[in-house]
Amino acid sequence: MKKQQPEVSTNELAQAIFVVNRHAKTAPEPKQLYTLKKKAIEQLIEQNLAKKVGLHFSDHPKYSHQHSTLLVQVADYYFHIPPKKEDFQTMKHLGNVDQTYRNPKPSLSLSKAKKVLYQYLQWDKEETPSTKQKKKQPQTISPFSPWGQLTTWNKNHTRKR
Repeated sequence: MKKQQPEVSTNELAQAIFVVNRHAKTAPEPKQLYTLKKKAIEQLIEQNLAKKVGLHFSDHPKYSHQHSTLLVQVADYYFHIPPKKEDFQTMKHLGNVDQTYRNPKPSLSLSKAKKVLYQYLQWDKEETPSTKQKKKQPQTISPFSPWGQLTTWNKNHTRKR
């Protein structure tokens, strides 16, 4: 039996996605935040609360190869997510991203934004993909490193790169 979703406005969801996306861009490990953003947008599209606008060339080519991202509108906010195969057949390509456009500024903290999205997606924090990852070993300065670079050492004291 599925839990009933709390009433949250599409505008509040858009603001929460914006805050999560903004923090993901500077986070040392952004995977969880980007997954949260993508899943929320996909669910909004399924519920007809967001609409696909078109394809844009990415500002950040992968391995020097140009690729496209899908532009999605949620309330007054616009986001990019990875396109699905069918999006290339059904969506118009809009060319380069308009660098002059900016989304409205939200007044939401990251913790509140994550809470809103977790509730909307009906996720428990334990269910998120990033909590299932291996724990990283602490970084230490190697006494054998001539310039004191940070390295990770395993139990056998062999250097990992």
